[in-house]
Amino acid sequence: MTLAPTQPATPPAEPAATTAADTPAAPAAKHSTARSLLRIWPYARPIRWYLAASTFCALIASLAGLVIPLVLKQIVDGPVGHHDTAGLWWPSVLLLLLGLAEAVFFGLRRWLVARPLSNVERTMRSDLYSRLQRLPVSFHDRWPSGQLLSRATSDMYTIRLFLAFPLVFLIVNSMVFVIGIGIMFALDWELGLIALVPAVPLVMLCSYFERRYSTAARLAQDQNGDLATIVEESVLGIRILKAFGRHRTMAQRFREQAVLLRGTELRKARLLGNLWAVIVGLPEVALACSLAVGVVQVAHGHTSAGTLVAFLSTALALRWPVESLGWLLAYSNEAATATDRFFEVMDTPVAEADDRAVATGPRAERDGIRFEGVRFRYPDAPDDSPDLLRGVDLHIRPGETMALVGTTGSGKTTLTALLPRLYDSTSGRITLDGADITDLPRHELRRLVSVAFEEPTLFSASVRENVLMGAPEADNDALESALDTAQAQFVRALPHGPDTQVGEQGLSLSGGQRQRLALARAVVGTPEFLVLDDPLSALDVHTEALVEEALRRVLVDTTALIVAHRPSTVLLADRVALLVDGRIEAVGEHHELLDSCAAYRELMSGELAGAATSGGQA
Repeated sequence: MTLAPTQPATPPAEPAATTAADTPAAPAAKHSTARSLLRIWPYARPIRWYLAASTFCALIASLAGLVIPLVLKQIVDGPVGHHDTAGLWWPSVLLLLLGLAEAVFFGLRRWLVARPLSNVERTMRSDLYSRLQRLPVSFHDRWPSGQLLSRATSDMYTIRLFLAFPLVFLIVNSMVFVIGIGIMFALDWELGLIALVPAVPLVMLCSYFERRYSTAARLAQDQNGDLATIVEESVLGIRILKAFGRHRTMAQRFREQAVLLRGTELRKARLLGNLWAVIVGLPEVALACSLAVGVVQVAHGHTSAGTLVAFLSTALALRWPVESLGWLLAYSNEAATATDRFFEVMDTPVAEADDRAVATGPRAERDGIRFEGVRFRYPDAPDDSPDLLRGVDLHIRPGETMALVGTTGSGKTTLTALLPRLYDSTSGRITLDGADITDLPRHELRRLVSVAFEEPTLFSASVRENVLMGAPEADNDALESALDTAQAQFVRALPHGPDTQVGEQGLSLSGGQRQRLALARAVVGTPEFLVLDDPLSALDVHTEALVEEALRRVLVDTTALIVAHRPSTVLLADRVALLVDGRIEAVGEHHELLDSCAAYRELMSGELAGAATSGGQA
């Protein structure tokens, strides 16, 4: 369902921030509130007895409040009517005990669910995070990070609060209302009918409100996710924004998105305000009519003063169950949309088969890497666009290092991403030592294949944790060897050596230092197959030469595919493959291709520098 903003935004100076209607977050279909909330049950089921006990305590506390009017009736018709002051003691003590019981049971209700509900929230958040880790890269390519962040934080809080309060009191207040109406009819059925008149318009209004409010609630939550995306991008890209003087432009984008969110929140407030006005107003009118009729009945002796007092006190005790209806319905809709957003991620198919072992038989004796008729197109590519890879055939022999070269947009990085199955090929076959990679469990495939990307990504952790991510079981000697191979001796000069925290995205290090740590992460486990995507692009000439010399020793014992953009990197390889427009055009040794392939010769000489293929993706 596409949700339109409530008001237009001023056209920004740069491309506008992604709106809720443009993201994958927009649901395809709207479930009913009850149906959406029922999906929480598998998570709430382990604490069902705590929820039941909490509901029971809230019911007892609320019923204690309904007993008070009956005690008041006895006081008015008894001691007060007979001027018996001595008879007031026991009713007064009973009122005190009822008040204490109400307070104790309400407090007990909160205590019962506090810890269990925090476990529910933790479990849902953990499942969401685990799901995000298992979802394919194509999913993360489509979804803004702020949308995912808001689902893991604010939406989880909304669901927990719903289970703690609105769920309990939707049940309790409904029961209290029915019991209270029964008491009022038992006291005086004529007054009870008057008090019940607003029920029909309230039911109709609540149905109308639920439809309108759920739409606004969903839009607000999606817009909040868009706002989180802008904040995250601004923080991660603060150097770029400041360097180009675009922080004011980004601030304007933030303000525009905040205005959209403010408009939606005000729309929600108007809907809730209108509902509240009717919910409060109609019962008050009915109560005034009941009072007028009751006074007439007392004056004519048709009912007692105590009965009228008890009736009015019961009606006043029912004000909270009735008046809370608007807030409870509103929060239930918030929780329902939060649940829908949670399950939009959880329902996304996981293409991975990480944990299932497939019987593939023994791998062939050192057959290396084979690409056989491999084709690929991105899932969101236009239908009329050609495949990015168009039948790649390539054999990397056991123990061989193959350099992959080509112009920008020819598909080099995409081809390397298929080997560890970050993406799955559209057709064709890729094998490692004769075993089809689609038959290997992904955790096994990624144990065999180690990668280093052109853009080195580091995490907010120590150098040791970042490097050993490539081989968690590796010891300190392996760590030191990997750092030496990547010429990352600078680590030893850091304040705490390998245990130094590198900060978010590793931005406390230079680009070359980050790239060397990423390379160390790729080689630390002495992998059988190694994929390097232009691993030396950020290094100076002197460091590049040292790293190349150390890499030659590592590459002797592995089968490697290296994306190369510079002749110096190409010279690390035994053979070179030229990728042109998604196809392998030539394969051979460097000097052979220089003699026999004009396209390769031009590429190496730099004549095609800057002539990137338009519309492609490396």
